[in-house]
Amino acid sequence: MSGEVSVLRPYEILVIVDPRPADEEVAALLAQLGEQLKGLGAEVTSVDNWGKRRLAYDMRKQREGTYAVLAVSAEPAMIKEFERQLRLNEGVLRFLSTRVPVRRKSRSPKPQQPERPERQEALEEVG
Repeated sequence: MSGEVSVLRPYEILVIVDPRPADEEVAALLAQLGEQLKGLGAEVTSVDNWGKRRLAYDMRKQREGTYAVLAVSAEPAMIKEFERQLRLNEGVLRFLSTRVPVRRKSRSPKPQQPERPERQEALEEVG
């Protein structure tokens, strides 16, 4: 061990699968993709199947695609290798990997600026 610290970052991977296979076959493909990610060392948080949707344009002579989103915690190198595997997979029409930004909680609340008193005008008596 060289002392490197691996940081798993959250990603969402949108996958558009060929719509021709039955729902059971699509579920099996999504399970296989999850296993591939686990094999690379990533943690699969969830797999959300959105079902068949109409595509904006034809892809591989298909007008529809089955959409699915995989929520994953992984290192960038793992995602890069998974994308390579997706390109080789005939059942996947398109994919998009997006790193989810992590909102960090501030350690101390911002100091509130004291309210400035309303500007008071001095009235002078003329006399």
